Amino acid sequence: MKKIACIVALVFSLLSGAQSHDKKNNTQKMTTIPTQKAVVYQVFTRLFGNKNTTNKPWGTIEENGVGKFNDFTDKALQEIKDLGVSHIWYTGVPHHAVIRDYTQYGISNDDPEVVKGRAGSPYAVKDYYNVNPDLAVNPANRLQEFEDLIARTHKAGLKLIIDIVPNHVARKYEGKNNPEGVRDFGADDDVTVEYHKDNNFYYIPNTRFELPEGITPLNGEVNPLIDGKFEEFPAKWTGNGSRLPKPDKNDWYETVKVNYGIRPDGTKDFAELPAGFDTKSCQEHFDFWKDKEVPSSWKKFRAIAEYWLAKGVDGFRYDMAEMVPYEFWSYMNSAIKVQRPDAFLLAEVYNPKEYRNYIRLGKMDYLYDKVELYDKLKEIVQGRSQTDPITDIQKGLADIEHHMLHFLDNHDEQRLASPEFAGSAEKGKPLMVVSATISTSPTMIYFGQEVGEAGNENGGFGTHSRTSIFDYVGVPNHQRWMNGGKFDGGQLSSSEKSLRDFYKRVLNFTLKSSALMGEFQEIHGLNRYATEGYYPEVYSFVRWSYTEKLIVISNFSSVHTSHFELKIPEDVIQKWYLKDGKYTIVDQLYQKSSLTLEVVNGQGKVQIAIEPLESFIYQLK
Repeated sequence: MKKIACIVALVFSLLSGAQSHDKKNNTQKMTTIPTQKAVVYQVFTRLFGNKNTTNKPWGTIEENGVGKFNDFTDKALQEIKDLGVSHIWYTGVPHHAVIRDYTQYGISNDDPEVVKGRAGSPYAVKDYYNVNPDLAVNPANRLQEFEDLIARTHKAGLKLIIDIVPNHVARKYEGKNNPEGVRDFGADDDVTVEYHKDNNFYYIPNTRFELPEGITPLNGEVNPLIDGKFEEFPAKWTGNGSRLPKPDKNDWYETVKVNYGIRPDGTKDFAELPAGFDTKSCQEHFDFWKDKEVPSSWKKFRAIAEYWLAKGVDGFRYDMAEMVPYEFWSYMNSAIKVQRPDAFLLAEVYNPKEYRNYIRLGKMDYLYDKVELYDKLKEIVQGRSQTDPITDIQKGLADIEHHMLHFLDNHDEQRLASPEFAGSAEKGKPLMVVSATISTSPTMIYFGQEVGEAGNENGGFGTHSRTSIFDYVGVPNHQRWMNGGKFDGGQLSSSEKSLRDFYKRVLNFTLKSSALMGEFQEIHGLNRYATEGYYPEVYSFVRWSYTEKLIVISNFSSVHTSHFELKIPEDVIQKWYLKDGKYTIVDQLYQKSSLTLEVVNGQGKVQIAIEPLESFIYQLK
């Protein structure tokens, strides 16, 4: 039945989806893409509903407050949907290590010396089969409260994803909620050896773990659990790969590395995919692993994914996926896809040389486009680069552009509006238009981005310019939109309301535009050196489908107004089947600008006046 389901899904996607040729490599391979762009709204679940504005550094829940699953009301979810969102990523849902006494609920205390911040890192998961008790009104009922949120999310017409962190787990992992037959991580490990294929962890035999030098748990606060030691014998490798029994304070000392069958010398202790499997289907990958013996950790993480899919989760964001071999991802993701062909699988990968392995062999749907487009847009808005390299980035990723998720803000990065990034939310506008419209890939925004959150708060352990993921804090701009739980923007300033309106217009347009799931061609190069008044801070390109033709122009300058005659090259005019004559083009963001595109001798031209930080998405009528 699974094979039939996969074939049916493939036929349906071929009939309903657009197809993009690998033009860069001139191959015959095809990539099936959806007919509608996806928009992901990342929300740090702990912070979303927090109404407390105290923001005391290192503050407790009682002092600084915390958001709950129940804060995502029907109204809140509908507002997120109406913003122009298709998927919501609830960050920090699985039960991670926290510094709070929940022993009355059968949860052991966590040692503050191996927990970062007071609220704990969401990437030090303590129990994969339950959820963070901080997020529940009644911690004893926490899983049911999350299941209710899943139902409300689907009712609002949204799909949801949660985190899986395959590379590491909390130093004190305790699976107290494992389903019947599921053995805990490390329960069957041979701790007398550094490595065994079916050990879940790597060990430093006969050696005790020691805390790093220079850490100050809870900012020096007196706590009965702080005694200068953490009992772990034998010591395990640390999450980032440190093999020292006493890791450095900059290591991921709160976590331990998971073993996927990679020997300490780097060789692989499992079957490798045969040549040519980069073109094989999910079903063929699934079939390949059926008769293969795989390491214990592979089975455990696949069981975790299937557990959450059965509860209604629609996909996963995989933390630091490139630290785990792509053969495991082939095994894991193909199993997911034959059950749920529409599952949304997003991976954090930062090495461009490995992108295609994790997409084609690892069967990932989407990877972060961080070190290419994100980093370049950041350089441009900071005045450290002109716009020209955007074209080379798009050309270099042409064969996988649909798989490279675009974002300008997330929990790991500096806030877009922070002084350390764009310097203001207004300066982020042209970045957002280019990021959201230049490819067929999904767009992601981080909660508060749409109202100009700048991450100015000092939560304690967290760093300035990033909204802390380690502390109990409030998010001021977002709280003004939340308006005490009304979720109506009632406390927003006029500029914040205008900014949210801008995001709403951009995102909703991307959801509906067929051209944005069609063809791309830059026209920047032609205009950059042949058009008077076309400043280096301007960038332009065209997008089109059979039914929609778009011209996108953005001005990254916060100073210069540009006046120029934009040229549309002859090959674009031919692809658009335009004859000599005059055509009306109308801006789709605000519908207040209508211009005339004139085609003469097969070439197009249109007079453009674009203000600082302004963008236009002109549609041919």
